[in-house]
Amino acid sequence: MAQKRSFNILTVMKEYSLITVGCMMYVVGWLIFLVPCNLIGGGVTGMSSIIQYATKGAIPMGYSYFVINVFLLILSMLVLGKGFGFKTIYAIILSSVMLNVGQGLIPESIIESLAYENGHLICVIMGGIMSGIGVGISMDQGGSTGGTDIIALIINKYRNMPPGKVILMLDVVIVSSSLLFPSYTPSGELVPLMTKITNVMYGMVLTFVLGNVVDLYISGSRQSTQVFIISRKYEEIADCIVNVLDRGVTALDGQGWYTKADSKILLVIVRRSDLKMILRAVKSIDPDAFLSVSSASAVYGLGFDTIKGIKARK
Repeated sequence: MAQKRSFNILTVMKEYSLITVGCMMYVVGWLIFLVPCNLIGGGVTGMSSIIQYATKGAIPMGYSYFVINVFLLILSMLVLGKGFGFKTIYAIILSSVMLNVGQGLIPESIIESLAYENGHLICVIMGGIMSGIGVGISMDQGGSTGGTDIIALIINKYRNMPPGKVILMLDVVIVSSSLLFPSYTPSGELVPLMTKITNVMYGMVLTFVLGNVVDLYISGSRQSTQVFIISRKYEEIADCIVNVLDRGVTALDGQGWYTKADSKILLVIVRRSDLKMILRAVKSIDPDAFLSVSSASAVYGLGFDTIKGIKARK
């Protein structure tokens, strides 16, 4: 029991550490590549950038980002559960602080070399990739950087719609709405209408890049692996996987055709990210165990995905 409790604590620490990394990547993508070029994105961050540009920086992104997310956070706790809410509270507060503080900490020389010198298109691609990976990391750990991510997860809970696709549709509306508000550069100059239209087109590219990166990351991290384990020490291995690693095991009856000896075959289905943990545990108990590992394209059931949007026939 002590080992299992220790494992759960380590799991929670790992989840919050990865959410921290995801938030940092998300914010850095915005502050280095997008905000300095007055580029517009989707989500609550996109709305916050519109407010910051329209107020000449009088209302920094972090404040509006936090306020808008409070409402969505309450909604997420009601629909997705408190576990999701606590992680998202952490992510939203952390992102809000970094969005405000980070704008004064990142050296201008870094922004100059990475953003200004490479043009808007490269900024959109690099910012979209970094932000998308950050969102993907946070969502994969059960949290969110807020905004349309929350709406996407709510829809994904009931329908098999990729989160990135939902984010893409919502973000197109937000990016287009930037044309309705004035926009000022960091130096205080009014952005011309034609430049704003161009920035909207860049914003569309940004939402496309970010949405697809989110889907690629999540689909990759959630891919499952099927492992068959044949070992004389199958009982020790099964007990370790269940009691220490907190994963499920199914024991199947088998027979070695050459020896005609009866044996047990352990079937374990885990996320691909957990495969090394399983292999390490098996090797520590029986280095001579026989294992067969294959990818499972879709796994539904307790601990994995659920079948959504399909009504069972009565």
